Amino acid sequence: MNEFHIRSDVRTQQRYLAVSAKGVHLKDHPLLNKGTAFSAEEREQLGLLGILPPKISNIDEQLARVREAYSQKGTNLERFVYLVALQDRNETLFYRFMLENIEELLPIVYTPVVGEACQKYSHIYRRGRGIWITPEHADRIDAILENVPQEDVRVIVVTDSERILGLGDQGAGGMGIPIGKLTIYTAAAGIYTGQTLPVCLDVGTDNTALLADPMYLGWRKPRLRGPAYDELIEKFVAAVKKRWPGVLLQWEDFANTNAFRLLAQYQEAICSFNDDIQGTGAVALSGMIAAIRSKKERMSDQKVVFFGAGEAASGIAEQCVTLMKAEGTSESDARRRIWFVDSKGLVLAGGRPLPDHKKPYARDNGEVASWKVVNPATITLLETVQHVHPTILVGTSGTPGTFTEPIIHSMARHCTQPVILPLSNPTSKTECAPAHALEWSEGRALVATGSPFPSVDYNGRKVRIGQANNAFIFPGVGLAIVATKAKKVTQGMFRAAASALADAVTPRDLSEGSLYPSVSRIREVARKVAIEVARHVFEEKLAGVPDSKDVVKLIDASIWFPEYLPYRYEPRG
Repeated sequence: MNEFHIRSDVRTQQRYLAVSAKGVHLKDHPLLNKGTAFSAEEREQLGLLGILPPKISNIDEQLARVREAYSQKGTNLERFVYLVALQDRNETLFYRFMLENIEELLPIVYTPVVGEACQKYSHIYRRGRGIWITPEHADRIDAILENVPQEDVRVIVVTDSERILGLGDQGAGGMGIPIGKLTIYTAAAGIYTGQTLPVCLDVGTDNTALLADPMYLGWRKPRLRGPAYDELIEKFVAAVKKRWPGVLLQWEDFANTNAFRLLAQYQEAICSFNDDIQGTGAVALSGMIAAIRSKKERMSDQKVVFFGAGEAASGIAEQCVTLMKAEGTSESDARRRIWFVDSKGLVLAGGRPLPDHKKPYARDNGEVASWKVVNPATITLLETVQHVHPTILVGTSGTPGTFTEPIIHSMARHCTQPVILPLSNPTSKTECAPAHALEWSEGRALVATGSPFPSVDYNGRKVRIGQANNAFIFPGVGLAIVATKAKKVTQGMFRAAASALADAVTPRDLSEGSLYPSVSRIREVARKVAIEVARHVFEEKLAGVPDSKDVVKLIDASIWFPEYLPYRYEPRG
């Protein structure tokens, strides 16, 4: 049962929080705790007298104390642990600190530092957040969800932890990703933290180092696969729909073998999307739109080579095809302007077996018959670039350093402003350092990365490196879905999100060399994305609320701002 409700005084119209908890229980509830900011009247009324230090602080004084403590941490992992502890103690204060320092803190609470936190999860664990579901509880998922105290969950992020960032199988430690994603939903889009739920489907792990670690907290079994895995997923989705019928479910960091088929199987059954496929596709497309606008070109004029042919590449490629079709290019011609290179070389038809998501981009052998290559069966990335002359090069491989000097030189010889997007994260997995991309292209490349990088000084010019961060996309999409109570998520919604993000790129951003807005503007951008996506929801007639004549008002009414409200004690009726 919820222990609080936001209400308005009928006489004064002042908003307040009606709480049914008192004393230590109230102080220890992270959604309700105000720490030393409880007023004298609240301390008297709510059983807090003498339980707190006598000094009554305001939130600015508390923020100064948080800043002092945060600044004393010596490593990024220590900063991560401190922020998690703050979040577990006082969510309002945590999110206010996030909002006022978003550019500094986003890389700490999410990529790249969250990757290290996932790897060391069992060693830095302090307090549980979210829920874990294991195969041994497959028939008790309804009961597990009933244990969740929130009655009004609007957004769930779920992972099975098999493909965490570029780090692979992290078992129970993958819970750090849903927690981090939902933190961004709240910080960036203002979705109320009490309406979110992180879930880890802990189906075991094939990571032998984790299984050998005596401190490992997860289910100590090899990773579940096959029909038993599918049955667990089916029971999970059914239980979620039963407990929270209108919830948005985000699939996160599932391996390719499961990600595509789960999305296809459940996107009509429950309002859901896969951020690694659709969110990544939209954020990358936005950067491409900004780049080609600055060059006064069209998407249909581009030749795009992908290195890495998994979820991210497929999602981005499909968004590119959709935009080319909107420009009047046929679907077949659009796909012919895209090349996939994976770990075995250029993706070709008629050779090795290919998963379904690669087949639309497989090239016929006749297309490459005249190419001068070492081995026609394994055409390398360099050989592909040398013959295709791409205008856009996208890295989603998780293999560092693979955009080499000869590859960038080859692009720059045939393209005045090559667009180079090494998107793999965390930072250690990026295909190319931005400084190298600029140096090897004589400063002409338009570069954006998946992880944060500092600005690059090139020949006296300071180039700001934009980050193709999914946090520019999924929070706004989620906010729009929550506000409109959308019945399902469509590709059109992500196209609207990509367009809105590209529109947020200013002439100043482009003059600084960035294809994306500054992360400091993320809340502004999320709101802009949400407004455009909400409009698209109404256009597609997928809203679960009456058509709104004022979409901006609808979105703004759904945004939570972290501030302390007055409390009033109201026992449960």
